[in-house]
Amino acid sequence: MNGAERLIETAVSAGVDVCFANPGTTEIPLVAALDAVPGMRGVLCLAESVVAGASDGYGRLADRPAMTILHLGPGLGNAVSNLHNARRARTPVVNVVGEHASWHVAADAPLTSDIALLARNVSGWVGSSTSAESLGSDMAAAIAAARAGQVATLIACADHQWGDADDGAVAVPPVARPRASDAEVEEAATLLSRSGSVLLLGGRALGESGQRSAARIAAGTGCAVMMETFPARVEQGAHLAAPHRLGYFPELAANDLAAAAAVVMAGAPEPVAFFGYPDMPSRIIADGVDRFTLAAPSSDVEDALARLADRVGASDTPPHSAPARPEVPSGPLDAMAAAAAVAALQPEGAIVVDESATTGVAWGTLAQGAPPHTWLTLTGGALGLGLPASVGAAIACPDRSVIDFQADGSAMYSLPALWTMAHEGLDVTVVVCSNRRYNIIGYELYRAGIAEPGPQARSMVELSPPTLDFVAIASGMGVPATRAVTADDLVAQLRVALAEPGPHLIDMVL
Repeated sequence: MNGAERLIETAVSAGVDVCFANPGTTEIPLVAALDAVPGMRGVLCLAESVVAGASDGYGRLADRPAMTILHLGPGLGNAVSNLHNARRARTPVVNVVGEHASWHVAADAPLTSDIALLARNVSGWVGSSTSAESLGSDMAAAIAAARAGQVATLIACADHQWGDADDGAVAVPPVARPRASDAEVEEAATLLSRSGSVLLLGGRALGESGQRSAARIAAGTGCAVMMETFPARVEQGAHLAAPHRLGYFPELAANDLAAAAAVVMAGAPEPVAFFGYPDMPSRIIADGVDRFTLAAPSSDVEDALARLADRVGASDTPPHSAPARPEVPSGPLDAMAAAAAVAALQPEGAIVVDESATTGVAWGTLAQGAPPHTWLTLTGGALGLGLPASVGAAIACPDRSVIDFQADGSAMYSLPALWTMAHEGLDVTVVVCSNRRYNIIGYELYRAGIAEPGPQARSMVELSPPTLDFVAIASGMGVPATRAVTADDLVAQLRVALAEPGPHLIDMVL
């Protein structure tokens, strides 16, 4: 057995059985080990951003890490944007980055770089191999670190991969999430009993059990329940009373919390503005408002919420009035019709990866009346997550329908994910919002007082000419594609795409 085989065996024995990869010469022993050691599914991605985004989508749904194979520092560098999103989502990911042979690093060959320096920007744990024998224990340490809800990056020298190692996987120690103390539960109960208090949910608190506990807490204290602006994963549908989502722009979020007497955070960090704006504070919660963390994102937030619900005397989830599912739209195709069509037709158990940006704002509210489904958002704000995360979600949950509600501009960041969808036969329906502009930049220009942008500024917003032809792009990568120019077109094409297995793309001209 060589070091690469011992690494793969350790991963498989720990339940890490999917590897998203874009390998090169320094990872050849790892590629060969995928055949030598049974149990690991290798998924080829044609760009490192797809590798990273797919591992993020997979980890959010599977609740365990996938492994990646990346080629030296430039390969890791190409993956950084979506690893940034994974870090912000607190997704478990294990990167294995090939390094030159240990004795060749000093030669400063063309692809040599400081891989650890790059890795520390997006990783909670970074390690480097020291020998072939160490790769098993190195991988075990990386997996343990990832299980705590972070990106872990292991740098593996090529000679350590091909060198001899003893047989046998290395056991991965279990990871326990910290529990809130009784005193912390008591403090949260006291604060939430104040009139106008807010319980702010994030992370694992937005699973079904956490939301049901939060509803009990609201019934027992009278507090409002809200959620962070960009949650990693939300269980949603008519069976749950959806928390209010904090607004994106800082003035909207501040208004959401303007009347709060106290804010208790469960699985969510303290909210801050996405960007700094003139004459606006960075922090959303106003000075003088009591704020308290019941459970940090890395803690056992479901346990904390359940104990808090018991403490405030709410015995069961109170009934709620489920919103009506939207009607199937007809007529012109605009942003509201697009959101309504997806919400009206998405099947029970759907996974909706939302990178729709400005076009899909209404979907989150409309989908509250849909059957139970899972919602993933763009946690770190780095564009290009939607297509790759849909790949990972479909591999994590092959029995569920995945819908990528996708803005056109950000789709261009990670188009090679379409090839992987076709190559793997994944059941993903991509719905592209073709407004042919970076709409958010237009909004920001307006907010900056530029009501009539000049020609250079407009050229930074408009995505034509030429017009992006997503039907041709998808077809060229093996994904069946159609174009919708009316709401009726969209409804008909969505029905077909959701009924047929395999990937489909619908180019919605808005």
